[in-house]
Amino acid sequence: MRVHFIAIGGSAMHNLAIALKIKGYDITGSDDEIFEPSRSRLKKYGILPAAEGWDENNISEDLNAIILGMHAKEDNPELLKAKELGLKIYSYPEYLYEQARDKKRIVIGGSHGKTTITSMILHVLQYYEVACDYMVGAQLEGFEVMVKMSTDAPFMVLEGDEYLTSPLDKRPKFHVYRPDIALISGIAWDHINVFPTFENYLSQFQIFADLISPKGTLIYCSEDIEVKEIGEQTRADIKKLPYGIPEHEIAQGVTNIIYKNKRYPLKVFGEHNLMNLNGARLVCKELGITSKEFYKAIGSFSGASKRLEIVAENRTTTVYKDFAHSPSKLVATTNAVKSQFENRELVACIELHTYSSLSEKFLSHYAGCLDNADIAKVYFNPHTIKLKRLHELSKEQVKEAFNNPKIEVYTDSAQLQDDLLKINWQNKNLLMMSSGNFDGIDFSELGKKVIA
Repeated sequence: MRVHFIAIGGSAMHNLAIALKIKGYDITGSDDEIFEPSRSRLKKYGILPAAEGWDENNISEDLNAIILGMHAKEDNPELLKAKELGLKIYSYPEYLYEQARDKKRIVIGGSHGKTTITSMILHVLQYYEVACDYMVGAQLEGFEVMVKMSTDAPFMVLEGDEYLTSPLDKRPKFHVYRPDIALISGIAWDHINVFPTFENYLSQFQIFADLISPKGTLIYCSEDIEVKEIGEQTRADIKKLPYGIPEHEIAQGVTNIIYKNKRYPLKVFGEHNLMNLNGARLVCKELGITSKEFYKAIGSFSGASKRLEIVAENRTTTVYKDFAHSPSKLVATTNAVKSQFENRELVACIELHTYSSLSEKFLSHYAGCLDNADIAKVYFNPHTIKLKRLHELSKEQVKEAFNNPKIEVYTDSAQLQDDLLKINWQNKNLLMMSSGNFDGIDFSELGKKVIA
């Protein structure tokens, strides 16, 4: 099989390219910019494009398939050539579905928690050496790639993103996978550039539930009002498994699951992670792993990349980085760290980086999101706002939106870092939250300086 990737440098795209290379396919690709770690990983597998840019000569009739990434535009010259030749053109999720068409498909959806839940499931399956294919949105410890496809695994676990499928296909990605087992973790309005109202966003999850195969299974978080309503109204032939927060306790800074009077210590913490864990447990149970076996295995799970990931720590201070950027994620993550370390103050920093977070009409949704932090700082880059072609924001607007007089707002990441290093870090934790990197802050170096 000869497969060409248009926009091979993306996080998901380059992992799929590597997975197909490992499977024995002949892979080529192109992109107009490729950053780390994609560049090094593509080079390692011998599929890094010789030069950046688009070239219609990359497209020929002997290609079996074209895989089109979201980064490519509709007028991409390679895409136009592929259409002219009548080649099979797939989006990333469409190609995953083609690979998993004859397997049992487990799809994890939700506005938050889907990467963590998928990671937990994969961790437990690997612990018991259960063969499976998968796609997950973060690099996991013990896993070489974020995508695996084989000929013999009986099922595939897919993280189901609700964002658009491709420039040619405006469906949410998780509508493509048609799950046999589906999970919905929570619904909190996001991607307002695509889903302009909450009702429109909510309807995407109802459609997802409707796409479950006949006599399939829906696992859903009953703590979320909207999710609970979708779960309870799903078709009569669907097996419905609600979940909430499992019985637990926090002792000496460690969260323990309590199951049948036995305690199972965890490396992760926070109510949102406990709910994630309970959802993952129910998925694993559907795949033949008992609750007792699940709790035994999950104790060694340390989290997905950038999800409450420890950057540095000493006896009195821990520095975390987290992917949180939407209002619901900020609340869940700050509450988790604050609850886990009751005797430490929390310094919480958020970068407004996504289209939604920098949108003037969405900003008010952040009201009160950082109230549980002892010191709260918000950063945004005016240049990013220009690139996204949004209305300008002022520091005063952002501060007013968060509705917290203690919040400090920054537009200079160097100044933010300098101010963080002036803090006395005795008995304090630092939480850096962003889907970006605060425009160049080296979290590792910052962490070393904080704990020093």
